[in-house]
Amino acid sequence: MAERGPALDVVAIGNALVDVLSHTTDEFVSSRGMAKGSMQLVDETTARALYQAMGPGVEISGGSAANTVVGVASFGGRAHYVGKVRDDQLGEVFAHDLRSTGVGYTTRAATSGPSTGRCLILITPDAQRTMHTFLGASARLGPEDVDAELIARGNILYLEGYLFDPPEAQEAFRVAAGIAHAAKRKVSLTLSDPFCVDRHRAAFLDLVKHHVDVLFANEAEVCALYQTDFDAALEAVRGHCEIAALTRSARGSVVVAHGKAHPIDARPVKAVVDTTGAGDLYASGFLFGLSRGLDLPACGRLGSIAAAEVISHVGARPQQSLAALSAGR
Repeated sequence: MAERGPALDVVAIGNALVDVLSHTTDEFVSSRGMAKGSMQLVDETTARALYQAMGPGVEISGGSAANTVVGVASFGGRAHYVGKVRDDQLGEVFAHDLRSTGVGYTTRAATSGPSTGRCLILITPDAQRTMHTFLGASARLGPEDVDAELIARGNILYLEGYLFDPPEAQEAFRVAAGIAHAAKRKVSLTLSDPFCVDRHRAAFLDLVKHHVDVLFANEAEVCALYQTDFDAALEAVRGHCEIAALTRSARGSVVVAHGKAHPIDARPVKAVVDTTGAGDLYASGFLFGLSRGLDLPACGRLGSIAAAEVISHVGARPQQSLAALSAGR
């Protein structure tokens, strides 16, 4: 149970994972039957075999929503994370790394069951990332891990679509969303991955229509949600939630709200090194701006600044202060 404390900008719920990033070839990805740019869930045996076949890797505490709240903290925001690890070495590393960024983390570690989850990320020469994820202990998150006082302290609740596979996590989302709305807070959701949308389309649509105020999705995800092209999906999402922030890679993003569409340019970068975390960090800038009362185009520009920073290096968390980068926006 989190202690009472000051208001928070963002409270996020997601898969607590340790990322293992490795550069590889297109041939390696295709030879294993992987869909490049996607995320696939695997068991621990498959994850271990892939890890042994991968080239040299970099291990970094990760998880989509965890990356987002680290970005919020880098902007100078106040953030807290809810996610499940096991009481093992990787779990200790995850908790230490997250807290060291200034993000609050108080979820109790599991004392039995699967080990701490990990995400094996293959980066091809075009900077695309293909992910194989062993959810491990993160999949055991349930309604009992939702702290009502903590959720009520957050200006915005942020829910990670990747966590939507286990039924217990779906219930935790609905419980947390109900608590947030009862406290007059906003609820946001990221769709996370088009394959994730395909697995849970009906449940995601229900969430978006009835429980979500702010939706984050890239072009492929929102098209998968509505099973149509981008323009038609943009029109469909207008009537389903208050705000939708739809990212389009180098084409920037479109923020849809109150009958208006605000196009946001992508922030130029010298070179795209690794797209891992681009959507996570876009969400961090947008959420930070929204929690501080900025207008929607300004929120989108903060998102673009954060996304540009993270794609300029390997790893899904910022290496430069986002507060400093955004000072002259």
